[in-house]
Amino acid sequence: MKKISFLALVVLLSACNSGSTFIVNGHVSDADGKKLYLEASQIDGVVALDSVKLKGDGSFKFKQPRPESPEFYRLRVDEKIINFSVDSTETITITAPYAKFTTDYNVVGSPDSEKIKALTLKQFQLQKEMNALFKEAQSGWKSDEILQTRLTNLLNDYKNEVKIKYIFPSPNTASAYFALFQRANGYLIFDPLSSREDVKGFGAVATSWSHYYPHAIRTKNLTNLAIKGMKNTRTPKEKIVELDPEKISEATLIDIKLKDIKGNIRSLTELKGKVVLLDFTVYQTAISTTHNFWLNNLYDKYAGKGFEIYQASLDADEHYWKTVVGNLPWIGVRDPNGIYSGFAAIYSVQEVPAYFLINRNNELSVRGENVKDIDAAIKELL
Repeated sequence: MKKISFLALVVLLSACNSGSTFIVNGHVSDADGKKLYLEASQIDGVVALDSVKLKGDGSFKFKQPRPESPEFYRLRVDEKIINFSVDSTETITITAPYAKFTTDYNVVGSPDSEKIKALTLKQFQLQKEMNALFKEAQSGWKSDEILQTRLTNLLNDYKNEVKIKYIFPSPNTASAYFALFQRANGYLIFDPLSSREDVKGFGAVATSWSHYYPHAIRTKNLTNLAIKGMKNTRTPKEKIVELDPEKISEATLIDIKLKDIKGNIRSLTELKGKVVLLDFTVYQTAISTTHNFWLNNLYDKYAGKGFEIYQASLDADEHYWKTVVGNLPWIGVRDPNGIYSGFAAIYSVQEVPAYFLINRNNELSVRGENVKDIDAAIKELL
């Protein structure tokens, strides 16, 4: 029987161990005394894996078990974060200055992590441009129509570029997955539940991951989102909408009766005597923050003069709706039928957000797309 020396055994075991781990090393300049953390970005949250106190030139080295499928990790110092991905047993080298840790870092050894950096910088630029639009809205010199159009165009341009450059060319990669879950204003840029075009991106990545990583938790998550999105955005069959006579008021206003966050039925016609802005919206879209910001300005100016907002959410995610609506001062209800809402169909809502002005006599005054000056229109009705 052939004998193996103790030294050879150690080397052999070491080689086996090195084959089951990945390494992240590098240095963070001007960070003497700072603590650097290695964290895993899991579907259900961030988990701390390791940490080191930086000294001198800021060198660091972390070693962790390799993932069975592409996974996401991050380096964090204070509140500054660098996101990267790991496919298997690679060694990734990251160097960064402390002052601009999140934006001015370099990554070597992981092409996907280089793409994630590019996507991160693009998202930062998108948020910067969106913030500029919010500032214009705050100044009040831009009309709501112009603001909404510019914001929509900004988001669409971003999504089209990301789909063409990062998602469709290589849907089996971690960077494609990462792109789908980027956020702006706290909302997903790509909406898997109510945008037919966005569902295509989720479907492409889910299909590819199902082929390459059929047992991965992230694959199951993608597949579930894609299937739910396809169901939500399928073209409904034409049907005749029969109106309940009780839903039509004496002034021909079609009533809406839906539950608020406390489970109470809130009726649109019960607001007779007030000027009402009826708003159909989906909170889980990037444009929602700007829209609610605009509504809040109107509410602050006119609520004390007999103005009310009745906002009907078409969100598929009830928990998400409750999280948002709980912080809003006006009446917020939700239609559990989502984008297949009968009320939205009756009011001929083609896209969201969509709003209508109702006068004090419970009469439908004007659709939002026909309002040139919302302030003037509300003042006239008041």
